[in-house]
Amino acid sequence: MVFQTNLDRELAPGLEGYRAMGFTGGPFDLENLLAVRAQIQALLRAQIEQLARSQAAATERVSTEDRRVPGPKDAPEVLVRIYRPTDRAGTLPGLYWMHGGGMILGSVAQDDLTCRAFAEQLSCVVVSVEYRLAPEHPHPAPVEDCYAGLKWMAEQAAEIGVDPVRIVVAGGSAGGGLAAATALVARDRGGPALAGQILIYPMLDDRNNTPSSQEFAGIVGWSREANLSCWTALLGDKVGTAEVSPYAAPARATDLSNLPPTLIQVGELDVLRDESIDYAARLLQAGVSTELHVYPGAYHAWAVFAPKAAVSQRMVAERMAVMERFLRADQELLVR
Repeated sequence: MVFQTNLDRELAPGLEGYRAMGFTGGPFDLENLLAVRAQIQALLRAQIEQLARSQAAATERVSTEDRRVPGPKDAPEVLVRIYRPTDRAGTLPGLYWMHGGGMILGSVAQDDLTCRAFAEQLSCVVVSVEYRLAPEHPHPAPVEDCYAGLKWMAEQAAEIGVDPVRIVVAGGSAGGGLAAATALVARDRGGPALAGQILIYPMLDDRNNTPSSQEFAGIVGWSREANLSCWTALLGDKVGTAEVSPYAAPARATDLSNLPPTLIQVGELDVLRDESIDYAARLLQAGVSTELHVYPGAYHAWAVFAPKAAVSQRMVAERMAVMERFLRADQELLVR
């Protein structure tokens, strides 16, 4: 099996984290979702905190503030958490972050130390959004929450000390898919200008018909079965049909022009590999400056589960370098 043959040996111990969470190759247990959420969130939070500490990034030099900001039509408000380096004065670029969790798990709390790291190392204001989760809140609730938070960030940029023309959207897994979808919504609704989008092993395609989505079935980790379960939670009986909106599954978008410069990072052994590669190719064909990194021997979210591995450290360093470039971009070159 390619998964076992090509697996980076430094990443192998990280699969125990997936096994502890119950990701052993079967479908997600939506019937007992509340209990599963509690178990997984505790374990995932520990993994992400380990990642942040391994980067020596989370310090006391970052202030945090929770705000409830205007939400979309069906939700009066959305929670955002704002991070700002306390030793940096004046207006700073802004990073708008969307957490992962397959659309059914996760919160701003799980990425708290990671967002502190971004604020500290990149000298930027980070806004992390607490979007509603499926299946209780199916599409379009998550993406509408994300767009509402982004719109608020841009409109209140002066108050929170953000340069409104230097805002980058970013996220991992479900958050990566939501970052791509939010960029599409912003473009189509004439919303905030974006300096870049960072799509980290993003969930982009509900159809699950790529070679990688079929190859990595039954594996320990983020398998085809887990992926299908989460898309079904988000989309219900529309999953895989022609009725799915590109704002739910960005791979469905037929027009990828006029999107911001993009970084996509994905692992060789990730079920999401081929949809990420295809999205990058289509962005390039649409005239969007795009950087694609496919990491050999790496499974989904490998840097979270095995942060000390060389391929994990390289991935994080390369992501930070591109974030820095997008956040400091010459304003005349920004996509508007």
